[in-house]
Amino acid sequence: MNFKKAKIPTLLTAITLALYSNTISAKANDAANSTENVAESAIELIEVTSDFRRTNLQKTAASASIISSDGIALRNAQNLEEITLATPNVNFASGSSRARYYQIRGIGERSQFKEPINPSVGVIIDDVDFSGIGSAASLYDINQVEIFRGPQGTKFGASALAGVINITTNQPTGEFEGSVKAMVGNYNSSSLGLMLSGPATDDLGYRIAIEQYNSDGFIENGYLDEDDTNNKDELTVRTKLNFQASNDLTLDFTLFYLDFDNGYDAFSLDNTRDTLSDQPGVDSQETLATSVKATYSEFSSVDVIAILSHADSDLVYGYDEDWSNPELCLEYDCPYGDYSSTDYYYRDKSSFTADIRVLSKAGARVFSDSTSWVAGLYHKTETEDLERIYTYNSADYLSDFEATSWAAYLQLDTIISKQLTLTTGIRVEDRDSEYNNTDGVEFEPSDTMVGGKIVLAYQANEDTLIYGSINRGFKAGGVNSDGSVSIENREFDPEYVMNYEIGLKQNYFDGDAYLRVTAFYMDRTDMQVSTYATNRRPDGSEEFITYLDNASDGTNQGLEVETGWNITDSLELYANLGLLDTEYLDFINGQGEDLSGREQAHAPNYQFNLGASYYATDDLLFNVNIDGRDGYYFSDSHSEKSDAIELVNASVTYLQDQWQVKLWGRNITDEDYQSRGFYFGNDPRDGYESKGYYQLGAPAEVGVTFDYQF
Repeated sequence: MNFKKAKIPTLLTAITLALYSNTISAKANDAANSTENVAESAIELIEVTSDFRRTNLQKTAASASIISSDGIALRNAQNLEEITLATPNVNFASGSSRARYYQIRGIGERSQFKEPINPSVGVIIDDVDFSGIGSAASLYDINQVEIFRGPQGTKFGASALAGVINITTNQPTGEFEGSVKAMVGNYNSSSLGLMLSGPATDDLGYRIAIEQYNSDGFIENGYLDEDDTNNKDELTVRTKLNFQASNDLTLDFTLFYLDFDNGYDAFSLDNTRDTLSDQPGVDSQETLATSVKATYSEFSSVDVIAILSHADSDLVYGYDEDWSNPELCLEYDCPYGDYSSTDYYYRDKSSFTADIRVLSKAGARVFSDSTSWVAGLYHKTETEDLERIYTYNSADYLSDFEATSWAAYLQLDTIISKQLTLTTGIRVEDRDSEYNNTDGVEFEPSDTMVGGKIVLAYQANEDTLIYGSINRGFKAGGVNSDGSVSIENREFDPEYVMNYEIGLKQNYFDGDAYLRVTAFYMDRTDMQVSTYATNRRPDGSEEFITYLDNASDGTNQGLEVETGWNITDSLELYANLGLLDTEYLDFINGQGEDLSGREQAHAPNYQFNLGASYYATDDLLFNVNIDGRDGYYFSDSHSEKSDAIELVNASVTYLQDQWQVKLWGRNITDEDYQSRGFYFGNDPRDGYESKGYYQLGAPAEVGVTFDYQF
């Protein structure tokens, strides 16, 4: 790659160029491997790969955001959580060292303790399902991140009630190339990455990417006099092989090894970044995962694609429950004394998926040669073995969970006229699961769920796409795992959502400006919401009892806007806006409170990103952008809300032919904001009075990043 020649196109440039892209998959792969002209290759790079067939963004009749490798670099993002605020109506929940759970249009989980989780937002990396453990989404050597908003029931089924986040890493290249990336920043942060790519033989290409990231974190533990109890120690290794077995058979292999050994000491009795814990927690993940994709094209009428994946993860999540130490009540008057407790969850989580699909070729269209089609079968087996070691349990808590899913799907793409197309899709998915634990809870729930879509798209001209769609998404039900949950709250049903959407995609000024607008209305049935009851112990402290429940109904509606303008060759402006209005209907939470008419949790009313990139010279690039978000309820069980935020980010990049150096900052105004919140009593100094406790987001972060290509 030639940095200076490419001038590192920003997200705006890449998306604007993508509006003219009509190339198919093979040309896209060639462009991705090219080192001759990055500005041209950006046209092909910004493609939607999450659908059954590759299409460019302008011709995709859905609300989707594409963050390219250049957009990731522009924000100097290390993990998926650091780019979500740049996309409309996408949020995440902390309560861990990295965001594991994401919310799209106000729908999505926020945490996991004892219970198995059925995710509402799928996280897929190179065809491997990482839903529920999205903290694994390191962004080193990533090609692009695709975020689809709204249910994706036809292709992704029960893992995409609210949408899906699909991440693809870079492919092997046709010629040898490599890169080194190094970063240093405040809070003793550093990273070092190495990438090597090229042909091993005429038929075999390889790519190896390794990165080690470290940071002390931004928490000070005053009791232990340490500044790294909330540290990050993250190793990411990816290997990709592309094997041209024959003229008609291509095999793509991906192997992951992830070793995240992070601390977890994020909550303070004083709601600051100064903690008093004597037993700081841990949030670690070791994952070995692989995927194989076989594409067979010998048949005259169809292509056959088979995708197999397997992932095995060892997860440890634990924390100091009292956030305190034995000396606190020696210094302060504690009316009820103090307590000391730790809570640790050891999980062995594995999944296997198989997806076999048949895609019609141009000569095999049906219905008078008007309709191309895709038909497929899908299978998934997932297991989760849990050991919980908790101070207040008389014995360790053990549970075993296994779920098996089978699905069949069909999608038809019908050309009604030169300008009008109709897409219809259906998916039928059956899910059987088995669960047992040492509380004596045993269950074998079974759900058969149906989803699909109807999309009508009108391509008025090369610059204008108008579409309307109806999508039905679903998520499996289950049973709450805590034996103390009442019988009437033990089981919960599948959730369904009907999503109605209209959209416009338009470009202007010969492609120098673009506008994408989507309006949506979501009708949710049997909403699965996370709530809790509290149990007061004899010492006056309180224990959470979390469980899932079905609210009667709910609505989520809003608007999503993405726009930008390449004013001159040197100046680019872009803006993204999400508006969201959510409501519970006929819902009483675990505390007996009637939440009918209230906004849903983790569903901010607005979210925006404004930015500008300016090339002062051919060698010097300036970028500044602002992420904004409204306040939102943390939970369905209390009324604590986050603050509204505006975070300013900026960077200055100096570019040469084969290297660049970047000075960057995130939240450079050092704004305090919350990323997770609870409401209960945990401070012995005030007699365990119930109040809000918050995990704070990252303060001002600054650093220098150096990239060298060879």
